[in-house]
Amino acid sequence: MNAYDEYMKGIVVPMRQELTGAGFKELLTAEEVNEHMSSAKGTSLVVINSVCGCAAGLARPAAIGAIQTVEAKPDHLVTVFAGQDKEATAQMRNYFEEVLPSSPSIAVLKDGELAHFIPREQIEGYPMEQIRDHLSQVLQQVAAQ
Repeated sequence: MNAYDEYMKGIVVPMRQELTGAGFKELLTAEEVNEHMSSAKGTSLVVINSVCGCAAGLARPAAIGAIQTVEAKPDHLVTVFAGQDKEATAQMRNYFEEVLPSSPSIAVLKDGELAHFIPREQIEGYPMEQIRDHLSQVLQQVAAQ
């Protein structure tokens, strides 16, 4: 591993822990993504994490806030880290090829099928509370299906 990779691996630890500390399971390899997607029944909340400021100030807090406030809790909380766990991220994106890759982003899946996608364009520049409330509404609707 080169010095840059080593530095980045260390720098992202708190960014990973913010989600794992809230109950998200990290999917670090393409195999882990496939295993989750093949067995996940019900609602999965997938956060495509990133090192950028809009992930730190908006996407992660909105996802955590939504699961804390929504009555219909997702059955599965998972995350992949764009730019860090490249194979896992690419494999997760294969499950919703109809949307352009963006990070950070948030996907809500029902029985492995994409039910809703919040791309970076709907995260960056928006108030965290608006993103949280939008995600909460989506989770309620998907869970009710």
